[in-house]
Amino acid sequence: MARPRMASGALFFDAQGRVMLLEPTYKDYRDIPGGYIDAGESPRQACVREVQEELGIAPEIGRLLVVDWAPSPSEGDKVLYLFDGGTLSDEVEAQIRLQASEIKAYEFHPVAAVASLTIPRLARRIRAAAVARDEGAVAYLEHGLQPEL
Repeated sequence: MARPRMASGALFFDAQGRVMLLEPTYKDYRDIPGGYIDAGESPRQACVREVQEELGIAPEIGRLLVVDWAPSPSEGDKVLYLFDGGTLSDEVEAQIRLQASEIKAYEFHPVAAVASLTIPRLARRIRAAAVARDEGAVAYLEHGLQPEL
């Protein structure tokens, strides 16, 4: 029986439609708010918890945008869930308090620029999620790509 690791995250946007990327202290690329799902925790609960831990805010987390099966020879298979964090108001953004031990900074970037700021599989996942958000859809991905049907 497969026992993939599971992680969950949120995409947040600003009023210009740019996506939030975090600068972690422990990675050499940008990431999104989120992390691994704890035992007994749903993907949505994990997303809410991780956003609160990393950003210090508790905005409404919206619908599921992407499920991505991501095989990794070094880490094993993963199933990644990406939820719509919505557009952050100036008021909510002003409440952000970064978890200093893990997050150096955050910035909003055009979705088209994401590929130059993060690893390819995450960039593909973010692009697919942005499209799913615009289309009111949910995307199923395999390693960040939509499988051919």
